[in-house]
Amino acid sequence: MLDEASIKAGEEMHALARRLFPICRSLTGDGVRQTLAILGEHLPDLRIHEVPSGTACFDWEIPPEWNIRAAWIEDPEGRRIVDFKDNNLHVVGYSTPVDCQIDLAHLQEHLHTLPDEPDAIPYITSYYQERWGFCLTDKQRQGLKDGVYKVKIDADLNPKGNMTYGELLIPGQSKKEVFLSTYVCHPSMANNELSGPMVATWLAKWVACAPRHYSYRFVFIPETIGSICYLSRHLVHLQAYMKAGFNLTCMGDERAFSYLPSRAGDSLADRAAQHVLSHMAPEYIRYDWLDRGSDERQYCAPGVDLPVASIMRSKFHEYPQYHTSLDDLDFVTPMGLAGGYLAVRRALEAIEANRCWKASLLCEPQMGRRGLYSTLGTREPESATRMRMHILSLADGNHDLLALAEKLRQPIWEISPFIDELVAHGLLEDVE
Repeated sequence: MLDEASIKAGEEMHALARRLFPICRSLTGDGVRQTLAILGEHLPDLRIHEVPSGTACFDWEIPPEWNIRAAWIEDPEGRRIVDFKDNNLHVVGYSTPVDCQIDLAHLQEHLHTLPDEPDAIPYITSYYQERWGFCLTDKQRQGLKDGVYKVKIDADLNPKGNMTYGELLIPGQSKKEVFLSTYVCHPSMANNELSGPMVATWLAKWVACAPRHYSYRFVFIPETIGSICYLSRHLVHLQAYMKAGFNLTCMGDERAFSYLPSRAGDSLADRAAQHVLSHMAPEYIRYDWLDRGSDERQYCAPGVDLPVASIMRSKFHEYPQYHTSLDDLDFVTPMGLAGGYLAVRRALEAIEANRCWKASLLCEPQMGRRGLYSTLGTREPESATRMRMHILSLADGNHDLLALAEKLRQPIWEISPFIDELVAHGLLEDVE
C-alpha cells in the first residue's frame, strides 16, 4: 500500500519527532518558539507571528504567556519523587508558581492520576483559571505516605507576553487555496501532538516540489485559541479563497484510519477524504460532526463555514493512550506516520486533479489511429482500452473527476494517467 517516498517520509518524520518530543509546549511560550524554529529548518519560508497577550479574538482573548523552568515534589524524607525534568507532563499546564511545604491531605487536592491506567501520567491543563498541580502515575500516588512535602513550581505567567504561531504560503497558478492546519501546543505526546506537525511539514515539502494548480496555506498554531485568533485576522480572505481544507491531527499510529467530516459534510475536502480512504483503507472509521473535538470546531462554525475535514489514524478521545504519557514514540511509528502522510497527500492529489472533463468529439473517437486501441479485434478488450473508453463515455462535462472515479469504482490516482493521455490526444477538454 505504501510507496517508497511515503516510507522514507515516515522514517524522517519519526526521527524529527524524537528531537521535538522532549520540548514542553503549551498555548504560548518558548517551547512553541523552539518547536517552530526547528520546523523552520525544514521549511525556510515559514513565517513566525507573535500576537500580544490580551488581544481580543472574537469572544476570546490571548492568555498570558506561560513559561516553566523547573518543578518538583519532595517527600518527607527529602527524596524528589516527581520531577518536571523527567517528564513535562508531570506539571498541570499553565500552573501558577508555588514554593511551599504542604501536608499530604492538602497536596492530594493538587494531584491528578488515572486509576484506570495506573502506569500512565495524565495530561492536564488549566489555561483560563489560575491554579497549580502535578500529574503522576496512580501507582506513585498510592505509595505516598503521610507527612510534610516540599513543592516547587518555577514558572511565570506574563500578561505582556505573546502567543506564537507559524504560517507558510506556497503559491500556485491559482489564488484559490488548499488550507492545512495543525497545532503545536501539547507537551510530550506523539499522536495527539507531533504527528500533525510532522505530516504537515512533509506535505509542505512535497507541495513545494510538485506541479500545482492551487496555492497551499499551512498554519502551525495552538489549538482552539490559535484557530480562533487566525480566523479573527483572516476570515474574509479564507472565505473568499479556500477551495478545501484539512485539520491535521492524530496521524501517526497503526491501529486505524478515521474520517471526521466538515459540518456541511459535502465539501470537496470531504469528498476527497472519503474517496481516498475508501480505496486505501475500506474499513476506515467514519465519525460525524457530533464527534468533533479539534480545530474543525472553529473552521466550520456557523458564520465561518469553511470546508475543513479531517483524515486521521486513531481519532482523539478514541484510543486509551490519548492525553497520557502512553501516547509516545513507540505508539506512533514510522509506518503509521507514512500512512497518515500518504492518505492526505492522495487527497491533495485528488483535489488537484479534480476537473470537469468533456469529450471533445461526438461519438467514440477512432482510437486505433491514435495508438490507443488494438487494431486486432479480440473477445476481451485489454483493461487499459476499456478504461479509456469508460472515461470518454462518462465525460459529459457535468461531472467532476471525483464523481467519475466513483462511477468507475477506481481510485482517482489510477485514473489520472488516462485523463492526461486523453487530453494529450485532444480527446478530453476541461470545461472549467
